[in-house]
Amino acid sequence: MTAPIPFLSALELRELYRTRQLSPVEVADTLLERVEQLNSRLTAFITVTDELARNQARSAEQAWADGSAGPLSGVPISIKDLTATRGVRTTRGSLVAPDWVPDFDAPFVERSLGAGAVMLGKTNTPELGWKGDSGNRIVGPTHNPWKLGKTAGGSSGGAGAAVAAGLGPLGQGSDGAGSIRIPSAFCGIYGLKPSFGLVPQFPASAVGDVSHLGPMTRTVRDAALLLNVVAGGDERDRLSWSSGVDYLAACEGDLRGMRVAWSPDLGYATVAPDVRAATERALKQFEELGCIVEEVNPGIDDPWEIAGPLWTCAMAGVYGARLEEVRDKLDVGLLRVVERAAQYSGEDVFRSQQARAAYCEQMRAFMSNYDLLLTPTLPVTAFDAGLDEPPRTDGIDDTPLDWTRFAYPFNLTGQPAATVPCGLGDDGLPIGLQIVGRWKRDDVVLRASACFESVSPWRQLIPVETPL
Repeated sequence: MTAPIPFLSALELRELYRTRQLSPVEVADTLLERVEQLNSRLTAFITVTDELARNQARSAEQAWADGSAGPLSGVPISIKDLTATRGVRTTRGSLVAPDWVPDFDAPFVERSLGAGAVMLGKTNTPELGWKGDSGNRIVGPTHNPWKLGKTAGGSSGGAGAAVAAGLGPLGQGSDGAGSIRIPSAFCGIYGLKPSFGLVPQFPASAVGDVSHLGPMTRTVRDAALLLNVVAGGDERDRLSWSSGVDYLAACEGDLRGMRVAWSPDLGYATVAPDVRAATERALKQFEELGCIVEEVNPGIDDPWEIAGPLWTCAMAGVYGARLEEVRDKLDVGLLRVVERAAQYSGEDVFRSQQARAAYCEQMRAFMSNYDLLLTPTLPVTAFDAGLDEPPRTDGIDDTPLDWTRFAYPFNLTGQPAATVPCGLGDDGLPIGLQIVGRWKRDDVVLRASACFESVSPWRQLIPVETPL
């Protein structure tokens, strides 16, 4: 084995199962024991499905023995607690209905388990995924495996901490304004927000068509493996579509001649010096890989004035009609968001939709000259766990969601966007580089990510507060 069981990749596990060097039951038992050991420190999981996982592992072991193994047979996975799981408590991080037990699986879950994955449990998330820290009133915040007391990010922070800490190689995240990329960057793992609609959603997200489901993994090819399983149209999601692309095969090849735009600030963001330095060092790797790199200012305004009304009113739409009934159960920060929606009219929301269309066209025109756009994933490293946002230091501007200004633009456009670990900050915490592709060119993003991983491997970096 190339690593201890908790830090084996999904592809390595598949090969070890095939050659009978490991069994799915042995792996499930090892990881469930590790969850029991670490979860009280990290709060990565809200619910651990140990009995279900062991049953699934036994079925996977039989599948490998009789030749019927699927692409994920015996591979452990965690599911974000916003995502419906048949017969398993799904809290959505909320006291409003903390004991909801769905009678169906979301398509992502249905496909993953149908491919043989072993579900270890449901990972922590803020209420309805509303913020970039994964704290809620059910179990509290998720801690970063690199430094306890620091946030793992959000809203898929439980998944980010679980994958980084060796609590399963595959995590499912969702991303409405950065919620896959934020925790992946903070926890030093790979996270991919696929093109909108490539991975179907049901039920629909609270924030509608800015939300994407995607993989969170320690290696790029593990993300591609999972994407192969969960991608493709589903009749329950009228906006979903199929590509016919083998994303694992797409990881092969080189980047010679690829046109790459580098923007350290998108023309409007403020970035901490150590983050900028780390991402600029990573940029040199793309030049050495044969890319034609150009530093640019896209010349497109910060789209927060578009995203803000859409995002705020979407959250209010969930609870607004019964706000007085549920007020005392809501996260205080989410309550402020819901109440803020009263300042917007229907006309404001419609204008935002029109402005969004114009913004998407501006970004499409800009990207027509480039294969990829590179930016920092976030302007800062992980802040204290339990805060809704980082403190106002290092010159970061004091405006709503200012610290996710590299993330939400690509929720509006639906473009694929990944984050790759590219170094550590002055505080020893991970920094991410964002790789953005043209819409529906997830294959190019994955190939670029895999090439960067090959020359700047991050997998051997084990979080300092995570025992082997």
